[in-house]
Amino acid sequence: MRGYGRRMLRILCAAIVAVGAFLVYSVRADASTGIQFGVQDDAWLLGGPGTFDERLDKVDALGVDLVRVNVRWDQVAAKRPAKSADNLDPAYNWAAPDVLLNGLRTRGIGAVVTLVGAPRWANGGRASNWAPTSPSSFANFAYAAATRYSWVRRWVIWNEPNKSWQLRPTSPATYTKVLLNPAYASLKRANRANLVGGGVTAPRGGNGSVSPVDWIRGMDRAHARLDAYGHHPYPVSRLETPNAGGCKRCENITMADLDRLLSEVKRAFGAKRIWLTEYGYQTNPPDRFFGVSQATQARYLSEAALKAYRAPYVDMLIHFLVRDEAHVGRWQSGLFTINDKPKLAAATFPMPLARMSLRGATVTLWGQVRPGTGAQTYRLRYSTGHGWRWLGGNRRTNSRGFYVVKVRVPMRTTVQAFSNGALSAAVRAR
Repeated sequence: MRGYGRRMLRILCAAIVAVGAFLVYSVRADASTGIQFGVQDDAWLLGGPGTFDERLDKVDALGVDLVRVNVRWDQVAAKRPAKSADNLDPAYNWAAPDVLLNGLRTRGIGAVVTLVGAPRWANGGRASNWAPTSPSSFANFAYAAATRYSWVRRWVIWNEPNKSWQLRPTSPATYTKVLLNPAYASLKRANRANLVGGGVTAPRGGNGSVSPVDWIRGMDRAHARLDAYGHHPYPVSRLETPNAGGCKRCENITMADLDRLLSEVKRAFGAKRIWLTEYGYQTNPPDRFFGVSQATQARYLSEAALKAYRAPYVDMLIHFLVRDEAHVGRWQSGLFTINDKPKLAAATFPMPLARMSLRGATVTLWGQVRPGTGAQTYRLRYSTGHGWRWLGGNRRTNSRGFYVVKVRVPMRTTVQAFSNGALSAAVRAR
């Protein structure tokens, strides 16, 4: 009788696979990762359509952990303060960052603050991309900002200084000695718990600029002080994916080359954290030269989220922008069009889903449910081209909304996740 039961079980299992059904079980998500996801779009947050509270509602609905905010020294201190380390000096105008940072604080959304842009009185009357003539002037501004926004713990020094139009002189030694190290000391003096990100490099160099690889090495020679290395791993071609198409014989560092960023930073500074403080894919339309389709943008954002999640030392991935910019020659990487119509990524950004691995007929899927706090409920559905069917009942994420699921599937199967009335991007499982 026992042998007959085993034979019947084998026959039944074979029948299930033959009709394309699924064998599913959940495994523990990687509990070691502390990565957080966020957005940056200062201009839209301050002046986009609707009210500021409505725009914060939209950010909340995306389920972000963080919002990156630029605090521009040249705008806050257009006039020279008499006491530049004192945030209450009447020459300071904190109006714009007050609105942004206080608004985020009331919603419980974390902030990553970038200090950037030199006023004319500090750099010899030059444009704001010129470094100040005295390191102490920027250090005092950093201290003033840290004492005004005492709840902010993550600070970033400058933006893409390896680009000549972002910092002059375009030198890692100037950046380290005049900006990064003085600000690091001031921010730590304001609060030892403050974390300071340096580098904040663009993915490539170019005419008059410096590659991120050379920038990291130059910062090392200049004895940079930092808690995390910031980088913007944008693709340099629309043919590049988060996992393939990077330049293996040059000194660019994109998402496809993330391993190189990790190795260069570790070699230069030791086991420092990695902050990916800008990233995104532009869409076509409207950008016919650099853009990808909306479906491709949605898929790449999920794949990039998975890659960052799996990478050691990576603490954050910030998407740029929330809404496309008005001029087609500028950034069209928003989750919404310039007319506020949601792209596919607007629906899938809060609920990324990506294929983690494939072994035979078994696919491992990774995902996250971002809106809400604590463990979240989700379901999976599948299609082999003949309509959608639910794949079991409700499931639960871990306490941070992450999940990893192994699924045994037939060929040409597409899977989606469903939670809180929303669907993820459709993923070709096998």
